[in-house]
Amino acid sequence: MKAQVFRGVNQLSYEEVPVPTLEADEVLVQVRVVGLCQSDIKKIRYPLYEPPRIFGHETAGTIAAVGSKVKDWTVGQRVAVMHHIPCMRCAYCLNDNFSMCDVYKNISTTAGFNASGGGFAEYVKVPGHIVQNGGLIPIPDDISFEEASFVEPTNCCLKAVKKAQIAPGQTVLITGAGPIGLMFMMLVKYFGARAIATDLLPSRIEKALNVGAEAAFDARDPDLPAKIQALTGGMGVDVTLLAVPSDKAFFQALDCTRKGGKILFFAEFPDELTIPVNPNVLYRREIDLMGSYSSSYRLQSLSADIVFNRRIDVKALISDRYPLQDLSQAVDQAIAPTPETYKILIYP
Repeated sequence: MKAQVFRGVNQLSYEEVPVPTLEADEVLVQVRVVGLCQSDIKKIRYPLYEPPRIFGHETAGTIAAVGSKVKDWTVGQRVAVMHHIPCMRCAYCLNDNFSMCDVYKNISTTAGFNASGGGFAEYVKVPGHIVQNGGLIPIPDDISFEEASFVEPTNCCLKAVKKAQIAPGQTVLITGAGPIGLMFMMLVKYFGARAIATDLLPSRIEKALNVGAEAAFDARDPDLPAKIQALTGGMGVDVTLLAVPSDKAFFQALDCTRKGGKILFFAEFPDELTIPVNPNVLYRREIDLMGSYSSSYRLQSLSADIVFNRRIDVKALISDRYPLQDLSQAVDQAIAPTPETYKILIYP
């Protein structure tokens, strides 16, 4: 089969690799579409993982083969694939910190080499642990593979929304109106809160308004805190979701978040970046800082419900489609987006 193999930093090789062989409890999925995620781009661009590997994890496809001991799945079924499932027994899992679980981190779907998601290939193997514990999600007949590929990123965003305890009637500032920021806006609106967005691109500011933000501003606007105050009765927002890895955005969040509010880090910052914070700002204003990484097993069914019942319009996030052989060009576009670049989907 064809696959895009990571051979080193910024080195993707479109090449022939063996179709994965199955153990008795495993399932083989033919990949129909896979989303290009910022975490994939980070893994390709920086020396974080030893090559060779095949990345890609926002996967939807058709079951092509099942192991002899697999009972609940059959060839031809359409499925969304979750690439990680926690053990549900360790101390992290018992505290609902599923993404910290060693099993969650180390057992993944694979198209060969070290298991790393494997969606950037024609076929991906789903390990028995994932098959047996809810990692395959049936796609309803009226839902496209494209829509189904959003179940995993929806879960990740939903986890952050739940962790920040966003509630009806609250106001939420979302920094960055890329595909993740836009999904946050849709979810915030779905749960009854008001979204305010910032971005640097006029097209993305307009897009934020189109997907449901109540207001959207240029992130460089020196009057932003005053405008936020005006929209919130002088209070500031209840929650800020940082969807861009920017220290400027963090300090802006401090200026715009009300006393007793929350700031959640969703984007991953460069390791070399440090942000100096006077702890008295947090102490006196009772600001909660928190982070949210990856997905939550507890939210898997809700994420599927939101996508499959079209409670948010994930199709509105899609801007570009590339064949698998052009993955390098897709990555380049994501790194240097055009004004109309949002979610990029890849087709083996």
